[in-house]
Amino acid sequence: MALRYHILSMDGGGIRGLITAILLQRLEQAYPGFLAQIDLFAGTSTGGLLALGLAAGKTPEQLRTLYEVYGNKVFADKTLDDVRDLGRLIGAEYDLEPLKEVLNLQFGDARLGGLKKRVLISSFDLDNEMAAYRTWKAKFFHNFPGPDSDGDQLVTDVALYTAVAPTFFPTYHGYIDGGVVAGNPSVCALAQALHRATGGNKLEDIVLLSIGTGHNPRYLKGQDKDWGLAQWAPHLVSLMLEGSTSLADYQCRQILGPRYFRLDPRLPEPIEMDEVAKIPRLQQIGVQENLEEAIVWLKQNFRAS
Repeated sequence: MALRYHILSMDGGGIRGLITAILLQRLEQAYPGFLAQIDLFAGTSTGGLLALGLAAGKTPEQLRTLYEVYGNKVFADKTLDDVRDLGRLIGAEYDLEPLKEVLNLQFGDARLGGLKKRVLISSFDLDNEMAAYRTWKAKFFHNFPGPDSDGDQLVTDVALYTAVAPTFFPTYHGYIDGGVVAGNPSVCALAQALHRATGGNKLEDIVLLSIGTGHNPRYLKGQDKDWGLAQWAPHLVSLMLEGSTSLADYQCRQILGPRYFRLDPRLPEPIEMDEVAKIPRLQQIGVQENLEEAIVWLKQNFRAS
């Protein structure tokens, strides 16, 4: 087998990241050592937290605790906040401090440059207040060497930059959830791997495994909608955070062909990114997903340990 450059890309999806952690745990059990061969971990939002954890040397089993043990703490809704914020109309649904505490517990004062593997973490910069031309824009944090490296950034900060979804959490240092531009960061990871200054890999050497947090059965009844802002508003966050995932999947399939595999379970019912009450259901979905095709693909594209 020719020398390959292996990428693992993980979608956003809040508490549904538990599915990703379970799928990774099962894949590693079925084909031991494949995670150790990953050269670049890419992630958005909850997938960004997983990418940072895996790059730091944590196992999928350890990362499951982010959801199973701390999920209720992170997504703890308070009646007083609901009254003050009028639901989510004039304030974020959840306080940022519990999530920050959990991430500090996981990563301490570690920095991107000290991680064991390369990472690419998507975020969205609302205004860095430093540029001559101030505008919002996508930001991809990475620890590749070079003048644009983010190796000095605290892992906890980068985790928050990618995870603070609009309306769910307040902004953090001027950043919001990377899902507004790359809910599925696989194409972004591919671009990073190809970029001469950071990756410099040949396209024919790249292998990419993309894992989603479960595909929600969303739809809007009716074929023609003459809607305005009031009608579209309840759907806009979901459209932003979930709408780009299939686009990246299509692009990777066309570019990489058989060197690309997408694993994204179909959810039996809609599960929102903060529905911690459905953690047992998420566990069930992760355990029951058929992984036969994924395991065959791993054996074809990764060395046996």
